[in-house]
Amino acid sequence: MAGLGASLGARLSPRAQSTAHDAATDGRVFALEGEAQTLADRLPDLLMEVTRVTTTVSHGIHGRRRAGPGETFWQFRQYQSSDAAQTIDWRRSASSDHLYVREREWEAAHTVWLWSDLSPSMNFRSHLAPATKRDRGLVLTLALAELLVRGGERVALLGLLPPMASRKASNRMAEALAAHGSEPLYAQSLPPEGRLSRFSGAVFVSDFLDPIEPLAQRIVSMAHEGVSGHLVQVLDPAEESLPYDGRAEFLGIEGNERWVADRVETLRPQYQAKLAAHRAELAALARRLGWTLLVHHTDRPATEPLLSLILRLQGASSDYRWNTSDAVPSTATTPATTPDGGR
Repeated sequence: MAGLGASLGARLSPRAQSTAHDAATDGRVFALEGEAQTLADRLPDLLMEVTRVTTTVSHGIHGRRRAGPGETFWQFRQYQSSDAAQTIDWRRSASSDHLYVREREWEAAHTVWLWSDLSPSMNFRSHLAPATKRDRGLVLTLALAELLVRGGERVALLGLLPPMASRKASNRMAEALAAHGSEPLYAQSLPPEGRLSRFSGAVFVSDFLDPIEPLAQRIVSMAHEGVSGHLVQVLDPAEESLPYDGRAEFLGIEGNERWVADRVETLRPQYQAKLAAHRAELAALARRLGWTLLVHHTDRPATEPLLSLILRLQGASSDYRWNTSDAVPSTATTPATTPDGGR
């Protein structure tokens, strides 16, 4: 078929080739426009899901902010010998037998760069899951942005939006994705190239089923700049277990591939072994860079990976505002999870 297409193309006149190219371009533009409209139509429901998820997670996190440089009053505490005399609050001390120091809330912001895979493979949803991988990835990305901004951090959408600390960050991100998410730069299965600010954070959400090497080339340079990253692999449960029996037809989502298997159950062990080897390679890459890997299945609640991400971000940055070290085990910040450890 490829040879036939090449032969036919060689016989077209330059004008015919130009007309065919313009028609193909127009068709692609209309397809992208339709995809953008579809995403825009889903945004209200996705944003409602974001609000529900962030509310659930924020109620489960007991925040303890830290004292440090800033303008906002935080608390009074008793004077210690190591404190400078000018930090004493004499008005508060006058009403007590002890000297008290006025502390301000620490206000240095941490920047986290976010990216969610919008490539066609993320549109997959089996009968075992309530949402597509794409929708779940968007919910996780926008909900994480909401929680980070609530904690006083700055968030950025890699390739689309610069760092910001606006309370409407998740809405601005949703609008940007609706307007530009179908463009080639953002519709590919790799995070866009870009220079991230030194010592910032990054959270990339994808199924990460493509070969590892292109991803490694893209993120190694980020890690060398001191960026602490977190990879979230979102998979449909059917992609994990291959729960089909008998004769089945498999169709490629990102191409025209078609493959028929007579007895799918006989392929299951080999398939699962290959998936496990691919994930092990992804986990090894994360460990080598000092990043983390989290695996999430779309039949599980979105709150689970979101809470885990917050704890990992807290572990990667000692100045992170949500300090939950008293409430969670230390394993929450393990560099990379096993396949069964991060559903």
